[in-house]
Amino acid sequence: MRWPTQPPIPDRDDREGGFILVAVLWILISLAGLAGALSVYLVSTVQRLSLDDARLRSAALASASLELAAYKLSSAPKSQRPPAGAFSFRLDHAQVSVTFRSEGARVDLNHASKQMLANLFGVLGASADKAGEYAERIIGWRTPLTETASDGERDLYRTAGVDYVPRGAPFANSEELRLVLNLPSALADKAMPFVTVFSGRREIDALEAAPEVVAALPGMTQDLLKSFLEQRTGLRRDGRSVASALGPARAGATLDVGDAVRVWITIGFDAGRRTAVEAVILLGDGDDPYQILAWRDDAGNPAMLRSSGRAM
Repeated sequence: MRWPTQPPIPDRDDREGGFILVAVLWILISLAGLAGALSVYLVSTVQRLSLDDARLRSAALASASLELAAYKLSSAPKSQRPPAGAFSFRLDHAQVSVTFRSEGARVDLNHASKQMLANLFGVLGASADKAGEYAERIIGWRTPLTETASDGERDLYRTAGVDYVPRGAPFANSEELRLVLNLPSALADKAMPFVTVFSGRREIDALEAAPEVVAALPGMTQDLLKSFLEQRTGLRRDGRSVASALGPARAGATLDVGDAVRVWITIGFDAGRRTAVEAVILLGDGDDPYQILAWRDDAGNPAMLRSSGRAM
């Protein structure tokens, strides 16, 4: 009778070598994992640094654009300052296009008459009674409270159940229009390209304003609007000429360019990336030739600033 053959017992050195081999393999696998994670981290870091670099370059080019715009506007006497214009330049492997226009071409929420505000909402699609109501609420929002005045405007907001009350002071920015009681958000969106808080005037610059803004002038009719727009490009920047063309709507117009200017900046890098900035600057003199009043970049988040700048 033959006993089954027993498998050979591994040598101790062989067992230790196997354990070492397994440990080495685990170490190699771990190192490979770490290398992969490091690779992902490095790629992410490079991309982030590249994006940060692009943002810094965009900010620098936008700043240069504002400097140039302020220089062009301030180099001429105020009476000869252009109400609008455009220019472009190349810098840092990018093509930069700049357009600017006086804020006087927009309806100022803090100074416009109730009739002009109501007319603007009517032009944008609101019914006559609703347009008047919205204008009344805007006036109520910006009117300071006095010791003798009633609190009726605030009562309207409390009754409506909203968790805020009207400012009782000038609008801080145009976006605040969205808080006005009962004003539809869609209508506020339509109004944004035509309103401002920076012109400081009841009147608008009819020679530069959008047709919707010109149509909001008290006394304006459809026939008069059509006639004025047809001849506007040929009109001289002369009070008598503009007054004659506007007829009964001339009281709401001005030729004063003002010191607040809106600037649109488009930056196209040679590598293909594009970015845009919209800012409002206030022209000055001396050591601070301009201040940045508002800034909006590609992120879409408006920021109200009070930065000063130096013209080149």
